[in-house]
Amino acid sequence: MDIKRISPFFSVSPQLTVQDVGIAATKGFKTIINNRPDGESDDQPTSADIERAARAQGLDYRHIPVIGGKISDPDIAAFSSAKAEVIGPVLAFCRSGQRSISLWSLSEADHMDAGALVLAAEEIGYDISSLKSRFAARMSAQVATVSDSGPAHARSFDVVIVGGGAGGISAAASLLNRRPDLSIAIIEPRDEHYYQPGWTLVGGGVFDRKQTRRPMADLMPEDAYWIRAAVARFEPETRTVVLEDGSRLSYSVLVAAPGIKLDLDQIEGLRGSLGRKGVTSNYLFDLAPYTWDLVQATKSGTALFTQPPMPIKCAGAPQKAMYLSCDAWKRAGVLNDIDVSFHNAGPALFGVAAYVPALMDYVKAYGIALQFGSRLTAVDADTQTAVFTEVDDAGEARQVEKTFDMLHVCPPQTAPDFVRSSPLANDSGWIDVSPETLQHTRYGNVFALGDASSTPNAKTAAAVRAQAPVVAENVVSVLEGRAPRAIYNGYGSCPLTVERGKIVLAEFGYGGKLLPTFPKWIVDGRKPTRLAWFLKEKMLPGIYFDAMLAGKEWMMKIDRLDHDPVLHDALDALPEKPSKSA
Repeated sequence: MDIKRISPFFSVSPQLTVQDVGIAATKGFKTIINNRPDGESDDQPTSADIERAARAQGLDYRHIPVIGGKISDPDIAAFSSAKAEVIGPVLAFCRSGQRSISLWSLSEADHMDAGALVLAAEEIGYDISSLKSRFAARMSAQVATVSDSGPAHARSFDVVIVGGGAGGISAAASLLNRRPDLSIAIIEPRDEHYYQPGWTLVGGGVFDRKQTRRPMADLMPEDAYWIRAAVARFEPETRTVVLEDGSRLSYSVLVAAPGIKLDLDQIEGLRGSLGRKGVTSNYLFDLAPYTWDLVQATKSGTALFTQPPMPIKCAGAPQKAMYLSCDAWKRAGVLNDIDVSFHNAGPALFGVAAYVPALMDYVKAYGIALQFGSRLTAVDADTQTAVFTEVDDAGEARQVEKTFDMLHVCPPQTAPDFVRSSPLANDSGWIDVSPETLQHTRYGNVFALGDASSTPNAKTAAAVRAQAPVVAENVVSVLEGRAPRAIYNGYGSCPLTVERGKIVLAEFGYGGKLLPTFPKWIVDGRKPTRLAWFLKEKMLPGIYFDAMLAGKEWMMKIDRLDHDPVLHDALDALPEKPSKSA
């Protein structure tokens, strides 16, 4: 919990959890103001949940949701009214605290000096300098609004990168290795970075979840500017990114790596069921340890594992959780007392046929019932009931209700909301890029990598490791007025943990072509091996944190087109290189 006091009567914070509300009460706060709309991210408690917790602690609660980048005069008026009505001290929060501090400063601007407001926010870690013109307007009693076009001035960079996950940091590091003189801004609101591939091993009792988390500040490239904010929208026609506080960044080239959204609300009752009465998911940092708790506690009954329609990140993760659970139950001597089934909305166990025989050997050995064309649609933790929509061979759909003792859910997944509503998105909501060059199909100075892109590869960290050098090469080409020629072959890797100590190391590219890193005599990816387990457990976390995120492109051979493609029209009007001090 990161509370930042702006005055004795008012403080701001990033997203509060239900547990944080109780802590806030012990610190003397009397009112909670929530400035975040519901449903912005999968790990966000609802306003109703926060309000219940606040009322239970005897706190007043107000929900004044503000859309990032669009703080309006009615928003300021509502915030001012709430401050005047409630009892202090007040704690306001949003995703990062930026909207809350912006609202506070704008509500105070009619009687406080603009410089003092900016300095006060700066001292607690927030930059509101972009609001100076609005402060002046409010001081002179003029109406000021944030229009769609926004302020005239925007900070300018050679490259703006959206997202501080695997894709964003890797691409930045690879770019700086090629061109140390580039001015690069990375937009990322989170303070912590996660090695998500490790969460499967947390759920299997192999890793402690602390091993998968590092401070974001330790991983950001030293020569990049870290903008600790969230993106509200893209404006590619003006080469601008608008942040949630309304400030703007302009770019010569944009690299979008915003990740993926776990859309929990596609499954009725899931959000309120997760983390209790047997409902878990390794796709969430806070819940992976609960998976292992359930595995240890389950001695008999029914265990259900689910996989939603594609695309999802790490398509093998839902069954990895199942195999590790079954292996633990087998070792404990209780597997025969547990009915295990895998409900996959798709038609096959794995998308690349070469790896299916090895996986089927484990399915049979563990006695797992496979249910294809079976999609989880509702969960009720209180009755421990799951509802599936199942499609038979004739294409007929029916609702099937099943009870469970343990339910591991892989949530449906989409591109983030601000991506799906942007000009960069295709009809399915993903950033529309060439599957080879990773260049946008309509905006030649825009590239994307990672989970939010439209490329038809497996959405894995290994894919990002192959994509980052391609993006870096092609971004440099565009900045220098040349056509992008580096190509991505669709490489992705899925280390399928079929038992504790053995892994089927699936490595493949576009069209399911096998792309093994090692010769068969070292690691035959079509068979379970202990060497692949050693690679997953002992080597890959270090390779991820200390090599990949540092731009070390080990064993990454970059292929290039043997002809010059036609540059998009957007490249013809690239602005001159801005100064690094911008």
